[in-house]
Amino acid sequence: MSRFLDEKYASLDAYVPGEQPQDKKYIKLNTNESPYPPPPSVAEAAAKAAASLQLYSDPECCELRRLLADELGVGAENIILSNGSDEALNFAFMAFSGGGVTFADVTYGFYRVFADLHRLQSHIIPLRADFTLSPDDYVDKGSLIVIANPNAPTGLVISLDDVEYIVKSNPRAVVLIDEAYIDFGGDSALPLIKKYDNLLVVRTFSKSRSLAGARLGYAIAQAGLIEDLNKIKYSTNPYNVNSMTLAAGYAAIKEKEYYTRANKDIIAVREMTAKRLRDSGFEVLPSNANFIFTKYPGFDGKMLYTSFKEAGILVRHFPGPRTSDFIRVSIGRKEEMDTFINTAVSIVKK
Repeated sequence: MSRFLDEKYASLDAYVPGEQPQDKKYIKLNTNESPYPPPPSVAEAAAKAAASLQLYSDPECCELRRLLADELGVGAENIILSNGSDEALNFAFMAFSGGGVTFADVTYGFYRVFADLHRLQSHIIPLRADFTLSPDDYVDKGSLIVIANPNAPTGLVISLDDVEYIVKSNPRAVVLIDEAYIDFGGDSALPLIKKYDNLLVVRTFSKSRSLAGARLGYAIAQAGLIEDLNKIKYSTNPYNVNSMTLAAGYAAIKEKEYYTRANKDIIAVREMTAKRLRDSGFEVLPSNANFIFTKYPGFDGKMLYTSFKEAGILVRHFPGPRTSDFIRVSIGRKEEMDTFINTAVSIVKK
């Protein structure tokens, strides 16, 4: 750290992304990427757009925004596109956190980082002992409320009725539902958008549309909230989504059948993996995401993580009093998960 860093950032604990080691080839189950590449049409669209890289991208993202709006059944004015969903989250933390921010103790780690980055008062609410969320804990908080549904790293969901209960009980504040994994399970809050002017839904193309490397996310809300987010966008980076990403996103929306089939395969492999792990003595939380959260009695999660890495498999471990026994495992192709399960059994039998 240099002597020039502003002191208000000196104590910031930055977000730690999943490791990307280059020392050897691993089975990579640590960053919740899709195991399937996008279809050829998506790469071809991005390559075609690369021929015009001397020009700025469309700051309004008009074509992609209109196509996405048609798919979702909303207006183009109800959508803002972002550089990954993390940027949309960051905009929301900047725009709607006058009363602070409320989120769970075990959830996506970037919420705490954004809160600290913007020097916000954080109201951190513990999940129940079984990692489920109690809607009553989120009534009339008077602050931005952020809920990942399905949650990360647990994979658990709350019902649409519970989402509406929370939104309805916080008329003075924005409720942000982070739906990065919604295509793998759970009910989207999208139908509630037209009913509530304080609901913001954030999604990504990274997981279910195989575009993690392209960095494309978006937020959906009534026009007033989107105007607020655009004010932040145009005050920071108007050309926040590059031309190749816009083209790739447009082509991806056209490939609905491909992604539906791929995501169904991921769900099927997830359920197979969870069953085989449970049959082998592991505890596995019921997941609605493209990953599972699991532990083995008597084993520390860091020990499991290290043993898998030594065996050439990357998983994710989250230190902390409630999560240290667990590892989070992204769902790969069936053959990768067969190797993972066989390795898991071998590790615990030792």
